[in-house]
Amino acid sequence: MSVGSDPRPLTGEPLSLDLLNTRWNRDGVTQDLLTGAEGLAVWLASNGLAGEYAADAEVLRHLLQARDALTAVVDGVPGVPEEGTPLVDAVLAHGRIRPTLAAEGPGERAELSDPAWGPAWLAARDYLELLATAPDRIRGCAHESCVLHFFDTSRNGTRRWCSMAACGNRAKASRHYARSKDEVLKGKP
Repeated sequence: MSVGSDPRPLTGEPLSLDLLNTRWNRDGVTQDLLTGAEGLAVWLASNGLAGEYAADAEVLRHLLQARDALTAVVDGVPGVPEEGTPLVDAVLAHGRIRPTLAAEGPGERAELSDPAWGPAWLAARDYLELLATAPDRIRGCAHESCVLHFFDTSRNGTRRWCSMAACGNRAKASRHYARSKDEVLKGKP
């Protein structure tokens, strides 16, 4: 199967957030990359998983379950992800980490109950790693019509937009328009 280009406006985020970003808004309409095998193949390729996992219905079903679980914890009540916790745990129950020792030194290897759970399990595991690293840096875009997520790697931790070029500029333009309109209404040139 030939893999098309990734149509999403934001890619390259950590695996768990990249999975959440398989849904986005374009001109007020929700888009979804994971509606079939073709979109799954694009997502797997974008995340370096295409050679390891098949773009089939079973992998897609498990990945959608993981996306729903991650959405529940990330977009739930701030600081209170209890509702989504069992959903993420249900995905994580399909694998575990096996410590290993290789010539390069200590390592880890994922052991899965079924290889079809691989991408879903890896995304859920990645979310745990983000929580352990910097939970306050897991963010949703501040633009009111954007549903994208990112891991804030800025030095001071104040990133607000999924993309300054897209949502950041829209917010600036909206503020400028509001100020201009207000000045016209007040009679200022």
